Amino acid sequence: MFQKIIATRSDWAGLVLRLPLGTVMLYHGLQKAVGWFGGFGFSNTMQFFTDTVHIPWLIGLLTIGIETIGAIGLLLGLLGRVNALATFTVMLGAMLTTHLPVGFSMNWFGNQKGEGYEMDLLIFGMSLALLIIGSGRYSIDRLLVQRAGSSEKNPASQPQSQTATLR
Repeated sequence: MFQKIIATRSDWAGLVLRLPLGTVMLYHGLQKAVGWFGGFGFSNTMQFFTDTVHIPWLIGLLTIGIETIGAIGLLLGLLGRVNALATFTVMLGAMLTTHLPVGFSMNWFGNQKGEGYEMDLLIFGMSLALLIIGSGRYSIDRLLVQRAGSSEKNPASQPQSQTATLR
């Protein structure tokens, strides 16, 4: 099962998708987690999630974790499909709870009550593509797949079974 989750193509598509997606998500995650880049930090973000958006604190905590740790996983190509699905889920939640009522457009000129859902749609597309194709070239997932493949081709690198040892 784990092999199916980390399986990936060796082309550039996964890399080209996951680097910008991971960068954007990490930027927003660091705003929430530590207050960098003009963010409100962990405590204020959690208060916003629970008091304003009315989501359980656990969902808020998972959101911050996915946007930081999951984004680092995307950048490294580690568990790309898992992190892509988690990112899709976080953005679906953001769209349904916060962005949808504002409308389509992002708040480019500061004259809306918040951000629209246009960026959410881009993130959905990138996440779904990564879910389908995997992390791609230059990813930890690819290294793990290659390592597993080389150990299957080279029986000397595999541990011997109990019966083989007894012979």
